[in-house]
Amino acid sequence: MTTLRMDHVSVVVDDLEAAVAFFAELGMVAEGEAQVEGESVDRICGLTDVRADIAMMRTPDGHGRLELTKYHTPKALGAEQTHAPANTLGLRSLMFAVDDIDATVTRLRAKGSELVGEVVQYENSYRLCYLRGPEGIIVALAEQLGGEDESAA
Repeated sequence: MTTLRMDHVSVVVDDLEAAVAFFAELGMVAEGEAQVEGESVDRICGLTDVRADIAMMRTPDGHGRLELTKYHTPKALGAEQTHAPANTLGLRSLMFAVDDIDATVTRLRAKGSELVGEVVQYENSYRLCYLRGPEGIIVALAEQLGGEDESAA
């Protein structure tokens, strides 16, 4: 038995509208939104009386997907550290390849994101940075030097 693909990454957020707007500004495309609830959802999540809204976003190339989830019931648990540093155990960042890192950073900062560190050139291959978006989500950006990027650093 072999894994066929990674389908999507799921991120739990409190402000679904803000998260959708952030990832749309990054260039992701909304695929749709739905409310999920019922016995099968409860059984999948291992929770009781789940009612949640989800929004599916995809990358422009159609290969990457992100599920943004807002739990109404039971209430989402707060992260121990909303602004946890990059070396905290667990999922830390979502990496996106971009064609113009400076323009992308400028657009996202205008929407309230903040640089975690700096935009840095790594050797002669990439310019990289971390941005903190809604809910403390760290988004890593990579611009390949000398042309378009087929896969992020």
